[in-house]
Amino acid sequence: MALRFVLILLVCISACRPTSEKEADRIFEKWNHSDTPGVAVAVVKDGKILFKKGYGSANLEYGIPVTTSTIFHIASVSKQFTAFAALMLEKEGKLSMDDDIRKYIPEVPDFGKTITLRHLATHTSGLRDQWNLLAIAGWRLDDVITKEQVLKLISKQQELNFDPGEEFLYCNTGFTLLAEVVARVSGQTFAEFCSEKIFQPLQMNHTLFYDDHEKIVPNRAYSYYPDSSGYKKSVLSYANVGATSLFTTVEDLSKWAENFSNPQVGDQSIIDKLNTLAHLNNGETFGGAMGQFIGEYKGVSEISHGGADAGYRTYFARYPDQNLAVSVFSNDASFESGKFAHQVADLFLENLTEKEEKTAEEKPDSTAVKTLSPEVRTKHLGDYEMKNGDILSVSEKDDQLHIQATGEEIYPLVPISDTQFKLEELEITLEFLEETNALSQTLKVSYSENDSDEGKRIEAFDPGSVDLSEFVGTYYSDELSTAYQFVIIDSNLVATHSRHHEIYFTPIKKNVFSGDTWFFGRAEFTRNSAGEVEGLKASAGRTRNMTFRKTE
Repeated sequence: MALRFVLILLVCISACRPTSEKEADRIFEKWNHSDTPGVAVAVVKDGKILFKKGYGSANLEYGIPVTTSTIFHIASVSKQFTAFAALMLEKEGKLSMDDDIRKYIPEVPDFGKTITLRHLATHTSGLRDQWNLLAIAGWRLDDVITKEQVLKLISKQQELNFDPGEEFLYCNTGFTLLAEVVARVSGQTFAEFCSEKIFQPLQMNHTLFYDDHEKIVPNRAYSYYPDSSGYKKSVLSYANVGATSLFTTVEDLSKWAENFSNPQVGDQSIIDKLNTLAHLNNGETFGGAMGQFIGEYKGVSEISHGGADAGYRTYFARYPDQNLAVSVFSNDASFESGKFAHQVADLFLENLTEKEEKTAEEKPDSTAVKTLSPEVRTKHLGDYEMKNGDILSVSEKDDQLHIQATGEEIYPLVPISDTQFKLEELEITLEFLEETNALSQTLKVSYSENDSDEGKRIEAFDPGSVDLSEFVGTYYSDELSTAYQFVIIDSNLVATHSRHHEIYFTPIKKNVFSGDTWFFGRAEFTRNSAGEVEGLKASAGRTRNMTFRKTE
């Protein structure tokens, strides 16, 4: 026994060596200042925290420092708790993950297809995403947004993005509904259920689901975003839970990590279900499980999820084969949580090099930046239409290719080879395929090892051939209870709304326009038998074909 204790002590001392802290300090040097937002980080292995530290400020107005007991809103990392809570009720025989959502929430419309709780927990329901719906309906994301408002909006939907189980498309709506199922089945609020059944037993004493936007939470961090003047407040007033709104610390989340290897709450059968890859109707997997994503990092098995709301950026990664977990939270909107969490993981994970050496000969060197000839750049230029209708536009500036998705920012592409590129800021890789007539015809976008999408080149379109006056008018959506007025401003088609800035639209195909905002990125106008414009279908990212009818 004495020898075993000494060995454990030596391992801990080695893993916690001062050089690890110095290396971590270098990683987070940008945020290690009293006048910047901050970072909290913790690394836990075999139930023991090997490293924990806070950097920067939790509140810039009062100069309150971030510590490892600072409470952060951790955004979508919340989702695994929601799935876990539902699985606990399934274990008790109070529900089945294969039940129809309408069994518990009849307000969800009958779309003619069964949406199960499993679909909700794996982003395969086909439901439109709540944030996109709220935004296009007129909400700002810094408004107070309640569960009741989300449920009312869901109840008015008339279509799905796709049939349940046919595709994977990230969907916050599913987890808001799943949390509401837990509440209705348990007879408690979702926050109460999780506190009693999960947080208290694990002694996660600084963790709660924040379902009241007026609730005072001592020692919480507030979030910020950088601009030309320094930092500004990034306000978050959510009063909805399930998809988001877990408040916790890196120390508390380390207790949650330990529960996966030594269950004190739930049991191994629940954990196994939570960690099992989901399947589409065709039997294929896509890297997603219930509220988590499963893959590899440098040859090591990884189960992870990131989060981003307002200025909060979070990442939680578990490496079950090494019984190690990393939690990284920040209150700076510019913080790349996945990137920095992996840099921390590099300091503590073992046996990474062997896998990298094996794959080095098989894959292009993603760290090398290749110089492209003008001829190579030219063959990739153009517009590519993705399966969801979004347009990815590839352009050239200062001898470098850039890419812009419908309604999104423009990003530089870093070449790995003549056909492969990386989008460093978003950890996305792109590959141009099927060259015909010296032009690439297909663009493959890979978000992770198991999650990718493809777009096809579309013919160049002359915007000058469009008579914009045909599309002027007011368009109303019964699903959203809102209207947009389309007008012409300085020879541009522009949509106006009482709560939003003007949205400029550019014609990209016959009757199809690209919008310059994230929540209304595409408008496809419809015509009656006489050829007159009678309505439009709005799409953007996680919502497809929202119907608007022309009223005047």
